[in-house]
Parts: sequence; structure tokens; C-alpha cells
Amino acid sequence: MTITLVRHAQVIEEYQGKYNGHIDISLSPNGRIQAQEVSQKLNHIKFDKIYCSDLKRARETLDAFNFNLKPIFTEKLREKSWGIHEGMSFEAIEKSGIKYKNFEQWLSALDGEDIVLYKERIREYFYETIFKQECENIAVITHSGVIKTLLSIVNNLSLEEAFSMKLPYSSFVTLEV
Repeated sequence: MTITLVRHAQVIEEYQGKYNGHIDISLSPNGRIQAQEVSQKLNHIKFDKIYCSDLKRARETLDAFNFNLKPIFTEKLREKSWGIHEGMSFEAIEKSGIKYKNFEQWLSALDGEDIVLYKERIREYFYETIFKQECENIAVITHSGVIKTLLSIVNNLSLEEAFSMKLPYSSFVTLEV
């Protein structure tokens, strides 16, 4: 089985470079173009199932595709919640009093969903739902953090290693299961 993991396209400017988590924001005009471009790159694949985060930026990315399947929308594919830090940049969070010492400390210091529970949510949804499907090709439209967390799990990488990977808006990664 091949899983194609698609990061949503670019969001509106005021939310770029921020910890957006569960904020339900739209794509930018450039993001709509990016979504069209990634859909064209993948339109040769006959997907058997489509899973999508229920947040607007993922749904709007999915809208660019011409799938003849009903997508499965789920909050299980949402980005990590950052609680009171959602919508803030790294710099703004540091100005609020939280200083970056190392990756693990940073994740633990920020409010919102516990990183261990977040990682377990991602592992459980993929291993207990998506990976159990009897399909050849599955598309998953989701968020950078979800993709990087899954890659850390399946490739036995630390979260820090996985989160250091570049994954631009509207890019995709394939995973053979």
C-alpha cells in the first residue's frame, strides 16, 4: 500500500510562520494556486481512499483535487494544539517568557496538547485505521506536524530529527506500508 501524505497549501499571510495548531484558517491566494499545482502532480494516481484533517486549510487544499471518492474528514489528523500559544510566532512566544533551551524542553513548555499524547494520537490513527485499509493508494491531506510525527514513528527517528526536515506548504511524501 502507498500512502501519499500531502501538507496543506500556504495559509493566509497573518498566520504564516506561526504555531497555528487548531486555528481554523483559510488558504492564501498563493495557497490556492499551490493546491492546484499539487493536485496536478498527483492526478495520475487512482486513490482508493482519501483522509483529510477537518480544518479549513486542509479541506481547501483537498478542494483542488478531482477525487471521485467521498473523503473521510477527521480531527485525528489535526495539527498539535498549542493552547494559548496558537497563532503566535516563535519570537512572540519567547517574548512572553518561555525561552528555548532544546527541542524537548520547548515542546514541553508550550501550552496545549501534551506531545506524548499527540504522538500517540497520530500513531494510533495511522496504525489502527489507515494502515489497516485494504487499498493500493491512500491520500492523506493534513499538516506538517502530523506528517513529521508519523515519519518519526515509522522511521524510528526522534521528533527533533523529524521536525528538522523541510516540508514546504503543499508538498507531499509517499510512504510504502
